[in-house]
Amino acid sequence: MNNKLLALAARYAPPLLGGVILLGVWELLPRVLNIPSLLLPPPSSVAKSLWLLYDRGLLVNNFTVTLIEALAGFVIGSILGVFFAFLVTRSILLERMLLPYLIGLQALPKVALAPLIVVWIGIGVESKIAIAAVISFFPVLINAIVGFSTVEAEKIDLMRSLVASGWQQFSIVIFPNSLPFIFAGLNVGIVLSITGALVGEFIGADRGLGNLLLQLNYNMDISGMFAVLVVLALLGIILYAIVRFLHIRLVFWAKPDNLRSGNN
Repeated sequence: MNNKLLALAARYAPPLLGGVILLGVWELLPRVLNIPSLLLPPPSSVAKSLWLLYDRGLLVNNFTVTLIEALAGFVIGSILGVFFAFLVTRSILLERMLLPYLIGLQALPKVALAPLIVVWIGIGVESKIAIAAVISFFPVLINAIVGFSTVEAEKIDLMRSLVASGWQQFSIVIFPNSLPFIFAGLNVGIVLSITGALVGEFIGADRGLGNLLLQLNYNMDISGMFAVLVVLALLGIILYAIVRFLHIRLVFWAKPDNLRSGNN
């Protein structure tokens, strides 16, 4: 029991301590340096604004919209990323057909595509889901390609010696081998999906945390803007923690701490 408590303390105490120090410095800095609250509101002011947004019903509804957009876009982008990675790595012909265009799309700034997507689909949640899917698609695609391409030849030879079909080789060897890499891409994609949803809401939306941020900006409510930013940061941390938890539970033979992704 003591070892478990020590392990939990070693894991969670440093970030909690860092958060307390950050809040303390943030609270004292404006007062010591006489920084106007219009430029840097202290955490106490941000907390009051957060409660006011919640009390007025502005926070929960907009938060739910952004969460749905980000999660839906993440799921769609991740599925498409794994699917196209499978196609590219299973067929040389498809690799030559698709890979140059996928690389070209990857080179495009995703934010620049967002206005076009809003024009094509509209200002509803569908366009925000599409933008989140596009942004989360590429980290999963790249990591899945690496995972599908790095299977030991000995394992494939063994499966062939057992007269395993192509599907059996994929389901028993190739896909499990790629899961650590896929989850590395998912860790990146889940955070980027929030960015995608917000970018879409900035361009054109009548609800969502991005739209709420714009309204607070127009009203020069800096404390309210910081409150929304804190909520977004917490949302990113929670979603990342959920994906990481699933990684540890489902890919127990390759812990995240021992895996280093190319997406830093």
